[in-house]
Amino acid sequence: MKSPFSRSSTPSSSPMRYTPPSSPIHCTLSDSLVEENVEMAEAIIAKWDPTNCSGVSKISMLFRDNRYEAKQFLSSIKNLQAAMHYYIKGDHHSDKLKRAQRLMQTAMKRLERELRDILSTNKEYLDPESISNQSPVTSMMASPNVQGNNYDNESDQEEEFRFLTGPESSPSMQSEEDRTSSIAMTDLKAIADCMTAAGYGMECVKIYKIVRKSIVDEALYRLGVVRSMSTSEIQKMEWEALEGKIRSWLRAVKFSVRTIFYGERILCDHVFSSSPLIRQSCFNEITQEAALALFGFPERVAKCKKLSAEKMFQTLDMYEAIANLWPEIESIVFSDESASAVRSQAVNSLNKLGDAARSMLANFESAIEKDSSKFLVPGGGLHPLTRYVMNYITFLADYTEILSDIIAEWPVKAQSHLPELYFSVNHESYSSVISARIAWIVLLMMCKLDRKAELYKDPALSYFFLANNLQYVVSKVQQSNLKDLLGNDWIAQHESKVKQYVASYERIGWRKVIESLPPPPAAAAPCSTRADSKGDLHLNGAVREGFRRFNFEFELAYQKQLKWVVPDQKMRNSIKVSLSSKLMPAYTALYEAHGACRMRDANSIRESVVKFSPEVLGKYLSELFLDSGGSIGSTTSSNSHSSSMSGAASPESGFGRSGGQD
Repeated sequence: MKSPFSRSSTPSSSPMRYTPPSSPIHCTLSDSLVEENVEMAEAIIAKWDPTNCSGVSKISMLFRDNRYEAKQFLSSIKNLQAAMHYYIKGDHHSDKLKRAQRLMQTAMKRLERELRDILSTNKEYLDPESISNQSPVTSMMASPNVQGNNYDNESDQEEEFRFLTGPESSPSMQSEEDRTSSIAMTDLKAIADCMTAAGYGMECVKIYKIVRKSIVDEALYRLGVVRSMSTSEIQKMEWEALEGKIRSWLRAVKFSVRTIFYGERILCDHVFSSSPLIRQSCFNEITQEAALALFGFPERVAKCKKLSAEKMFQTLDMYEAIANLWPEIESIVFSDESASAVRSQAVNSLNKLGDAARSMLANFESAIEKDSSKFLVPGGGLHPLTRYVMNYITFLADYTEILSDIIAEWPVKAQSHLPELYFSVNHESYSSVISARIAWIVLLMMCKLDRKAELYKDPALSYFFLANNLQYVVSKVQQSNLKDLLGNDWIAQHESKVKQYVASYERIGWRKVIESLPPPPAAAAPCSTRADSKGDLHLNGAVREGFRRFNFEFELAYQKQLKWVVPDQKMRNSIKVSLSSKLMPAYTALYEAHGACRMRDANSIRESVVKFSPEVLGKYLSELFLDSGGSIGSTTSSNSHSSSMSGAASPESGFGRSGGQD
């Protein structure tokens, strides 16, 4: 491709160079007029000759100190070009042409110095953040329509501004910073246009690139973007250190694209608007190295072998950052063909991060499936696997859109060590690929919990364990973005399963206690008694045996389940209410039906078979599943008493606290 800086030159016999004007000079020139223009150009160019050690050019800057002469200076260069064009048609070796060429070289040296000065002294006002946040007024002032007209006094400038933006507008609407920025941008464009037209575009770009590249590089350095870090260096880093680098990168990438690179793009497009090829080439040379370093970091991290499943979320954060910025990367900031390397690097990083995320998710699923620990959670509480998996997928649910892209064409693996019946997940019933994937992970986990439940020797505790863990799963789904992924039908189905587990636990764990009580109608039948030698009535053998059997079964169930735990308060209360509804009506009826005999029996020195009043029984039930111990003693409590007013017989001994919270 032809270089954007190519220019025509004089024959090799001349040391000078000359580029004809970019557009023809549509006027008739005479020798006298041309000579007059050269004389006028020489006067002002000599005045601002940067090699002149005396005079105004040594201590002053043209564009900063005398804007009126700056306009004259640019106009004289245009006239000088026309003169050179006129001379070259005659004699390539004429002294007049050589004189004009020397003047042009002197003028270009002055413009190089002016360009460097404007770029250096206005860094504060030409930083990418200021440029990218320019107000509409500033943009209008720096627009190409204003270029070349901003070198007169302030009244002329304001008049031109009103002509462009309307009678009610004024440069005074700008902040001082915006005003300084717009003037600097105007001057830069005027110089760049002039140097490019004169064939000095390469010199112009060289100065511009050195200054602006240093600004971009410094900005990224302050954001913590490291260029020289290789994949092997990343591999050797401790995860904590690498995680810090990732956090820095995440903070940097959005600001870099939307502020640093975008601001630089605006400035570069403006300054070199007269030449699309120079504009593209210049922007690319200024930003490419920094952009490749910025977008190359995620790819190197993705290749790191130490990325376990726990590192998934940092990987997804980087993927999401690039994916969200991609429309701007592709269509605005790095849209030119010359920036294809930057776009390719961003795409490569996305692909590698996607590969890493799929690999980590596959490892996560594999770890669940291969889990073979025989750890039994005391009291049938939450298994660590349940907590870990649900917390993990809860976080995954926050990346739904990103994960959907990553796993769009990655089906659930067809082979598994699980029984075939576990593959009944209907993936078509879910709203997205990620929904089906999450449902599959939950299914894997529940299959493992089913097997862990079998390790409990007590079947009631097995169901109790499953109820606790599935209830935790349902709660986590309801309280997170998982609810939107899995849907209300999924939640209702698994809530029903929790109720089935609870019903199975109650049936097995309390069956003998419930069976020891007659149903309420029978319990309320008249008291069956026997008389002693004094004629007093006592409970007959069948009723006494019924109370003894209830006492035994209840104490056995209570002591066994006292340290069982239900972390979910709502489910804990529900189980207690359910147990009370099954025990209290029949026991209360039995207790009240045999009141008189019970009172006399309670005062017997030899024995007392009625240990619980309904109130005390209810109290014991309410204290279940609080992860505390208790016992039913065998010695008479010092507070035991009988009261016909209370209608209740105190138990022979109360429950003693044998331990605190585990």
